[in-house]
Amino acid sequence: MSLRYYIFLKDVLVLALTAFGGPQAHIALMFKLLVDNRKYLTEQELIELNALCSILPGPTSTQTITAIGFKIGGPNLAYLTLLIWITPAATIMAIAAIGISYLQDQGISLKFLNFIQPMAVGFVAYAAYMISSKVVNTKTGIVLMMISAILAYFFSSPWVLPLLLIAGGAITALRFRQHPEEKDKKLKIQWANFILYVGVLITAAVLGAFTSSLPVRLFENFYRNGSLVFGGGQVLIPLLYSEFVDFKHYLTGEEFLSGYAIVQALPGPTFSFTSFIGNLAMRRFGIPGQLLGSFVATVGIFLPGTFLIFFVIRFWDELKKYRVVRASLEGISAVSSGMVVAAAILLYHPIDNTILNFSIVVVTFALLTFTKIPPPILILTGLLMGFVIY
Repeated sequence: MSLRYYIFLKDVLVLALTAFGGPQAHIALMFKLLVDNRKYLTEQELIELNALCSILPGPTSTQTITAIGFKIGGPNLAYLTLLIWITPAATIMAIAAIGISYLQDQGISLKFLNFIQPMAVGFVAYAAYMISSKVVNTKTGIVLMMISAILAYFFSSPWVLPLLLIAGGAITALRFRQHPEEKDKKLKIQWANFILYVGVLITAAVLGAFTSSLPVRLFENFYRNGSLVFGGGQVLIPLLYSEFVDFKHYLTGEEFLSGYAIVQALPGPTFSFTSFIGNLAMRRFGIPGQLLGSFVATVGIFLPGTFLIFFVIRFWDELKKYRVVRASLEGISAVSSGMVVAAAILLYHPIDNTILNFSIVVVTFALLTFTKIPPPILILTGLLMGFVIY
């Protein structure tokens, strides 16, 4: 493996340990480190990859950084990129679940996490500002962003988001003649990863229906959710709450919200929250069972999106030579930006609407916009304030 690949993997680890604020904030940080500082790819290439990953089910930022690894060094580098990106957060969430169980057994309050939630909203608001300023630069794009933000806010169903992305892409695709035509378009599709994706989905569904094994059923649950979720972790959260708290009662609402507060305080993919849920779902089997629960939940939620990005990325460079595809990316990017705006507002709803919480959101946004204070410092400050006050 070349020195450049080692440096790239080190940069991925830096992102995994410092990329706070959810998928939209992750993309903003990828622009800064991977495009502006390291120049692994151009700004336009990252915008296009993020647009592609936005229309696929699964964790958008995880798929995007995996696709970047593939673009730089092929499938082997992409696999290593994926592992380095998800391992720190998933491991910490597994430990956090074990810690939550212990704290609850000891009757210790979790209120020290209260400042983290409004700070996370500030991170997402900053991401909305950064991304829209980069990808929305036409009147059509501005209108699409505003309409998608309104619709995503009022209709937050997981089925609405892919429809918005498709509609946005279709609208700008009509203007394909504005793009220069490219010759030598040779689209060759390799179906292996798509067949794997469907095969695992069917196998998991059949095994889940006919087995009493909780790890197998957990894998099926998370693989199914990972196959259906568009738009990142913010969309996944209400689905997980409905299934694992309201319906299956694997954990209480208080435990769920505590875990969600913790994942907001962590860098890396929001989907790592599933490591926490799988862990608590298996707590009656002791710590080995809890660790197994974290493992099957993490693999289950990330695997579908990984199969799909490995399927599409192999012919993406050829596919985007088609003018209709290139033109559609403008609409998809604009709609994605609108969805980020909606996510920032929706994430504020569960938080108590106090002057203090609103001020924390505004101050976090301002510090990210106008200073160079690293995100981990901001998060640690929020945690310390929580410990002091509560």
